[in-house]
Amino acid sequence: MKFHSFLLLKILGFSLLLGTPARAQVKSTHKLTHVKSFPEQCVGKWEGTMYIYAYGKLRDSVQVEFMVQVLDSNSWTWKTDYRSEKLPVTKDYILRTDSKDVNTFLLDEGDGVMLTNYIVGNKLYSNFETEGILLTSSYEFVGKQLIFEVTSGKKQNEAEESGVTNYSVDFVQRVVFQKVK
Repeated sequence: MKFHSFLLLKILGFSLLLGTPARAQVKSTHKLTHVKSFPEQCVGKWEGTMYIYAYGKLRDSVQVEFMVQVLDSNSWTWKTDYRSEKLPVTKDYILRTDSKDVNTFLLDEGDGVMLTNYIVGNKLYSNFETEGILLTSSYEFVGKQLIFEVTSGKKQNEAEESGVTNYSVDFVQRVVFQKVK
């Protein structure tokens, strides 16, 4: 009976370790310290140049400003300004925590579109398909830089006997952001 209880506690403790949320608290030598969630680490103003590749070749570049502000404990503004002289674009979204999973966030585009984003380590991922195009986006901290990347492509073949469907990578957009505020 004691062995069974000990084993159960050991398994429970291990599963708690595996289930550590993205917003955790770490005990330092003197006090409990809050570890910032991915969006909390993004708060501020970021600037960089987006390089736009089409079919493996650099086609264009544009200055980009990315701004994140806290709305409340579970949501942040997630605003990107593309400062193109020809075609300036602002994407003013809201990133919210998903109440079902601390490692999942929902990006609300404000027009009924909600994109699911997943945290793995220091990287935020999203995969989605629209009008037959598969898009993958990510934000990743590398040192003091925030790297944003989007790839897109189309289905290349239907899965037959192998069960594998290939997608091209036709376009890549990449920004290395530096925090300015």
